[in-house]
Amino acid sequence: MPAEDSLKLLSPQKIVVLTGAGISAESGVKTFRDNDGLWEHHRIEDVATPEAFARDPELVQHFYNLRRAQLNDVAPNSAHHALAAFEQHFLQKTDNEFLLVTQNVDNLHDRAGSKNLLHMHGELALSRCINSGQIHQQKQPITPESRCTCCHINHNTLRPHIVWFGEMPLHMDTIYQALEQCDLFISIGTSGHVYPAAGFVEIARAAGAYTLEINLEPSQVNRLFHQHIQGPAGTEVPKILKTWQTI
Repeated sequence: MPAEDSLKLLSPQKIVVLTGAGISAESGVKTFRDNDGLWEHHRIEDVATPEAFARDPELVQHFYNLRRAQLNDVAPNSAHHALAAFEQHFLQKTDNEFLLVTQNVDNLHDRAGSKNLLHMHGELALSRCINSGQIHQQKQPITPESRCTCCHINHNTLRPHIVWFGEMPLHMDTIYQALEQCDLFISIGTSGHVYPAAGFVEIARAAGAYTLEINLEPSQVNRLFHQHIQGPAGTEVPKILKTWQTI
């Protein structure tokens, strides 16, 4: 039986979707992680930790400036657009709930039109004042001369609004509450290596949700899903979401 036919037996009302690097890779977003584990020839400890920022803020800013600039060269793909369109349709019914959680720090889901969206690892298009904690739109590179608009101080008062290694992911209370109440959990383009996101499937299953993985290859937590669909997100996500378009 085709995957979409078996899924027609489900009538979900509360859906949580998790997306990872795989969905953005199909839009051409670089992962910045080389085969040897380095990020753009840098150790993670040198560019993606609070200690790295304190030690060499200009190096860290340069690394994220490169990633931010790449957003101008990529666009949402069919999977991003399908999720946004499905959300809009699905929420037309009063009792339905939908939450999209992404591990990605790009803005492709936002640009596709997703609304009920949480960036658990932060966003490249935002910066945060280290003094006030206020969050600002950030389109330009951050340099030592960049002036914070809330405290009007320059010299490294702004940092990327990114969750670095050793920091707590964002919106976790809201995410856990949604997982504990959902009846369908879909994971798209995730490796299953990074926690706490890799543990979301266990929480959803414990709540009685049906769990579905869509990925180019089985993730590290594949055995915990009820069903695995292998293939590119841009092809499989639109096809699978059509299963529930009449709900």
